[in-house]
Amino acid sequence: MDEAATEQTPRRQRRRGDVRAGLVAAGVELARAGGPDAVVLREATRIVGVVPNAAYRHFVDRDELLAAVCASAMQELADRMAAGIARVRGKRGNPAAAQRRLGAIGTAYLRFAQEEPGLFATAFALPQQHTYAARDEPDRSPLGLLRDALDELVEAGALDPQRRVGIEYPIWALVHGTAVLTGQGPLRDIPATQLRRIESLNLNFVGDSLT
Repeated sequence: MDEAATEQTPRRQRRRGDVRAGLVAAGVELARAGGPDAVVLREATRIVGVVPNAAYRHFVDRDELLAAVCASAMQELADRMAAGIARVRGKRGNPAAAQRRLGAIGTAYLRFAQEEPGLFATAFALPQQHTYAARDEPDRSPLGLLRDALDELVEAGALDPQRRVGIEYPIWALVHGTAVLTGQGPLRDIPATQLRRIESLNLNFVGDSLT
């Protein structure tokens, strides 16, 4: 009886918020290994060490857990992009630095897609979970970071303000399309040197089209 009580104690002491966070973290690791289809409530509860029914105290169904995992994957992508921006030297408003920051965003996006294909696919598995409309407040999402980089190009005089409106979408489409083609698409088996050349050509195309 003492041994059984000892095994059950951690579960009784686990705080509600800890269980939810644990399930999301478990879902992220499942997605990392197998994409959105691998995010299963029962498997997440097994990883966390709680009974399957415990998941329904925090998520209505599997789709709700997937939505939380989707948001976490998108945040990890944003963190990678922000880290790429932070490594670029130069004050805000400097034209050369602003262009390098835009390039760093694209590079980070493509690297994430290649290094974390499961999370990359999961990040966009439920697009309705994300807001892609224009925003007035600071937005640290991947799209928000891209918008801010383009705004900096305008401030630096490297992008005509009249061309700025909505231009994030064709840029995003080009980089995302490259990520899909070279990740899970028909170009997935090309040599690394050719892959880097394609990436460079795409990013240079974006930069040249803005100036």
